[in-house]
Amino acid sequence: MKKIGIPKINSIHFGGTMICAALIIGAVIPVLLWCFTGKLYKLPVIAGSLILAVFIAVFIIEMHQDNGSTPYFEKGLKDKIPFDPEKQYAVVRSSICTGEKLAGFKNKADGHFTEVMLIRSQGDLDRFKKIYGIDKVKTEY
Repeated sequence: MKKIGIPKINSIHFGGTMICAALIIGAVIPVLLWCFTGKLYKLPVIAGSLILAVFIAVFIIEMHQDNGSTPYFEKGLKDKIPFDPEKQYAVVRSSICTGEKLAGFKNKADGHFTEVMLIRSQGDLDRFKKIYGIDKVKTEY
């Protein structure tokens, strides 16, 4: 079942438009009016401030909704880089020099390593195991 909802601000590039509108209405127009008339008009300042406040509120709600969700680069990872347990085994390559760790799959026949994701923490390794349904991952140096 597909979820239907309001598109996220960052997915439709709406955030930049809201910030520009708020700055133009709330700052540029009042300054220009003040330069030409010598009076400070409060209405554009209030309107720009309200637009900016709405943007900040929506942005905070969106960040709260995104907290804990799967990062966009991990969505569909299993489809993009398939794992065949008959021909491959899961392995974490760890560099002796830098300590960098890469999770991926090593071909049993020719030893070819297919990189899947960077491992920075135990949480990353747990996500890798969950995505591919793996219980045990071998570490190679």
